[in-house]
Amino acid sequence: MKNNSTICKKPLTRGVLSALILLPAFVSAQISASGQKITAHQELSRDIFRELVEINTTVNIGSTKAAEAMAERLRGAGFAETDINVVGPSELHKNLVVRLRGTGTLPPVLFIGHLDVVEALRQDWSFDPFKFQEIDGYFYGRGTSDIKDEDADLIANLIRLKKEGFQPDRDIIVALTEDEEGGPANGIQWLINNRRDLINAEFCINPDGGGGSMKNGKKTVMAIQTSEKVYRDFKLESRNNGGHSSLPVKDNAIYHITAALNNIADHEFPLNLNETSRMFFERNAIQETGQMKADMLAVSKIPPDTAAARRLANASPYYNAQMRTTCVATVISGGHANNALPQTAVANVNCRILPGEKAEDVLSILKNIVNDPLVEITFAATSAPGPLSPLRKDVLEAVDSITESMWPGVIVTPVMSTGATDGRRLRIAGIPVYGVSGIFSDDDDVRAHGKDERIEVNSFYEGVDFMYRLMKELSSVKSRVRE
Repeated sequence: MKNNSTICKKPLTRGVLSALILLPAFVSAQISASGQKITAHQELSRDIFRELVEINTTVNIGSTKAAEAMAERLRGAGFAETDINVVGPSELHKNLVVRLRGTGTLPPVLFIGHLDVVEALRQDWSFDPFKFQEIDGYFYGRGTSDIKDEDADLIANLIRLKKEGFQPDRDIIVALTEDEEGGPANGIQWLINNRRDLINAEFCINPDGGGGSMKNGKKTVMAIQTSEKVYRDFKLESRNNGGHSSLPVKDNAIYHITAALNNIADHEFPLNLNETSRMFFERNAIQETGQMKADMLAVSKIPPDTAAARRLANASPYYNAQMRTTCVATVISGGHANNALPQTAVANVNCRILPGEKAEDVLSILKNIVNDPLVEITFAATSAPGPLSPLRKDVLEAVDSITESMWPGVIVTPVMSTGATDGRRLRIAGIPVYGVSGIFSDDDDVRAHGKDERIEVNSFYEGVDFMYRLMKELSSVKSRVRE
């Protein structure tokens, strides 16, 4: 569809611009670039998606332009100026926070997404990464899967709810933030520190932390992220007087570090399943058969079956990471000359620590594992631990019911992320976070942060519909009654 700004060559007034922005919401079904018939709401979400992708929001450029563009759309939809806030630490790095007012019967619910994207160079892609394209059933462009698809989803649904005159039983807050991918001031943290009043909520939905998985074109699992492992680096260092390589001795800094890393490689941290990981295995067992099914059910019990856990850990690094803290060597360096005994050897061990476990305890375990006074182990890079979000019955039942109605047979399961999102920051601040998205992605076609990033067209539209239903369900009194 033609960019609305090209319809007239004269400068557009705010009133005319607002009407054009909302035009797709008032017309009948459209025809997409691929010839597919789409609804007016899908057309609006696609147009917002296109606009966001074509605004470069990499770290050196910032996200303010994208935040202002979405604010303009919301003004055109009738949102009050007092309910739209574009705020941040600098002119280039601002966040958008908007509120759809409810009756106040329930406390607010917060939905978040990040506007910034990782760098994308034209020479690395098959086409301009900041040009939104629909090709053979996919939308292409930087941010199409991480996560401007969800940003467009949230804004389009707010506009739809406003147009329909929907009044929720709780305020619906949407925050589209800056610098999640890394930058001068993480947007969520800035809001927590400086404008907590704008985002204070009973709980938060974070589409960046959950969603659907596909395998060989088949939708299999819908994940609800309730927690994240804690990132922690440890520095191992061994020092020595060195000497000439023609006179080797056993006391060698590189040997000490190598032996230490071998000891860590052989160590297995103890099983420690929580509410989320137990339900993860219990629900995933539904789609399995034979020994795998039996093992998943066995580890979901209290206490977990250790033999079953061992088989699952051997079958999948992901399953292993759901059950225990993990540590792995990631960087090593040592020596200063080819013909000299090394005076220093250093290694980095990266640990992903389960919620509730302490980094200090992991440090103590590593020292015991290494058991070498000539290897010093200290804390290096870290992130603050975030608690496990307790499973809310209203969130779980809403995702269960909507998923069953849209994709019968797909398993809904809580998950603990082995990576990190902005959800951790909100959990630390006392706001429980649930990673939920209705967009399915192919397990074998992960292109976020990479070349020719893309998302399936149908998955995007289905995700928009899913989030519309979820917003209405979670902002309704009836969902609270079921708790």
